[in-house]
Amino acid sequence: MDTQDYLKGIYLSLPELPGTYQFYNNEGKIIYVGKAKNLKRRVSSYFQKNILDKKTRFLVSKICDISYSVVNTEDDALLIEDSLIKQYQPKYNMMLKDDKTYPSICVSNEFLPRVFKTRDIDKKKGVYFGPYGHISKMYSILDVVRKVYKPRSCSIPFTEEMVRGGKFKPCVEFQLGNCNAPCNGNQSLEDYLDNIEQIRNVLKGNIGELLKYLKDKMIICSEKLEFEKAEVYKQRYLIIKEFISKSEIVSRTVSNVDVFSVVNDEVTKKAFVNYIHVDSGAINQSFTYEYNRENDEDEREMLCKVIPEIRDKFDSDAREIIVPFMLNLEIEDVCFFVPQRGEKRHLLKLSELNARQYQFNCSKRLKKEYSEEKLKGLMQNLQEQLHLNKLPYHIECFDNSNISGSDAVAGCVVYKGLKPSRKDYRRYNIKTVKGVDDYASMREVVSRRYKRMIKENTPLPDLIIIDGGKGHMEAVRSVIVDELNLSVPIAGLAKDNRHRTNELLFGFPPQVIDLRTNSELFKILTQMQDEVHRFAISFHRNKRSKRQLHSVLDDIKGIGPKSKKKLLAELRTVQDIKNADLKTLANILGSAKAMIVYQFFH
Repeated sequence: MDTQDYLKGIYLSLPELPGTYQFYNNEGKIIYVGKAKNLKRRVSSYFQKNILDKKTRFLVSKICDISYSVVNTEDDALLIEDSLIKQYQPKYNMMLKDDKTYPSICVSNEFLPRVFKTRDIDKKKGVYFGPYGHISKMYSILDVVRKVYKPRSCSIPFTEEMVRGGKFKPCVEFQLGNCNAPCNGNQSLEDYLDNIEQIRNVLKGNIGELLKYLKDKMIICSEKLEFEKAEVYKQRYLIIKEFISKSEIVSRTVSNVDVFSVVNDEVTKKAFVNYIHVDSGAINQSFTYEYNRENDEDEREMLCKVIPEIRDKFDSDAREIIVPFMLNLEIEDVCFFVPQRGEKRHLLKLSELNARQYQFNCSKRLKKEYSEEKLKGLMQNLQEQLHLNKLPYHIECFDNSNISGSDAVAGCVVYKGLKPSRKDYRRYNIKTVKGVDDYASMREVVSRRYKRMIKENTPLPDLIIIDGGKGHMEAVRSVIVDELNLSVPIAGLAKDNRHRTNELLFGFPPQVIDLRTNSELFKILTQMQDEVHRFAISFHRNKRSKRQLHSVLDDIKGIGPKSKKKLLAELRTVQDIKNADLKTLANILGSAKAMIVYQFFH
């Protein structure tokens, strides 16, 4: 398999989920890291033929492999992308290579804690929440927190003695209603610290209490007919509900941790192990590996075998390993942890999600490969049955459609690898045949089709299949062999008295091929027949509908669609229009157009 086919197999089987993707060169080095709201759509876009950007084309030419990680939200993908770019410094990523990072919100460890945004992380100074990929979201959270809980915004290093000594007077922030002045005892220390604890819960994502508070205030204000205040609480409520979020995969409280999960596939007897490494509050490794199970190893045995191998591969020195269940494995200075809730549980769930997604994609690829092998076997069977010189990869089918010779059309459908190639389908209006003559119609269409293909030097089909019997086959043969001097094999699918396809005909004179009607090959051939019939008859119906919609009014020169619509709205039928006098017509269209219509009918 060449590189392009290998890459196509990967990007076409990617999930339509948010995540990050990594491109590798021929040395196995990451050359590009990206994020996506929809992994399949985004990664596939790199490999479209109409890419005009030279830089993108150059990048694609260097790609030899693709890996990806699934996450829960687009925000999480943004943060992991940032972390991976800083970790690997990919050659073709221009942004985010420096030491800058996304901002976080800090709740300080001071006597009267502050709440503020920062890019500098020092765990000794407080608890950090984030980082936030979307700055506007962070400011929305800070704005609501400040309006609801009113933490102090000044940077004075208060101490308990200073506050109890009454050395401070409320500042202008208190007068503006932005602070409750805990510095002079106007707000009790207990109440202030309780608010800070609520803020921590909000920043962790526990927003139920805050939402209830805002909703209750909104209802109370509405009952008091204080609608402006109610609207303020409503807007805060909506902002919190829409914007506040806690990343499930990046947390400042989780550092230098390995996460492992495993999924067994009972069909293929394989195991899929996902490995995630979290350092300094960010994921910087995420890979899934496929292993063959030996002697029906269970998940515990598999993890015990591969964890040391993967840690050694990535040179991990993490002292804590998160696993889905306890293992009979000992590693020096390392503890195993099975989380039941919280951030570490979220990390484990994310790891399991990636392992299952990888399993699903592998299963999908195997089914596709099996399907293609199966179709190849059916093509070989057809080649043997018809004694063809080459594999019938490119097959074209024809059918006519008309009613008593009117609106005569034909359709041509194209199959490649026994799969429909809809972009190659063609419709034909019968131009030279009068009345009902299926054979002449077939000759016209086949002649037009292959004369054009010869002129344009387009590859001819390996086999032509006609929806019809010996007469239709002879009509096509007279064009292909006698007129165009081509050597394309021709087959026919004939029907019985009940109009059911029961025979595959081939050769001249046509002979019935010994092919069971319940065989898989015969079913595929009848599917082709049904498809070309559907395609031709749908074209015929459309053409007939357009003709039936044609009105005699369309033949009146000088009367456009608007005038026709006015006439039909007032007089309902063409006969009533014909019988109308000049005065009636003038009231509808005006004298000039009325005269045109009147003279047309009289």
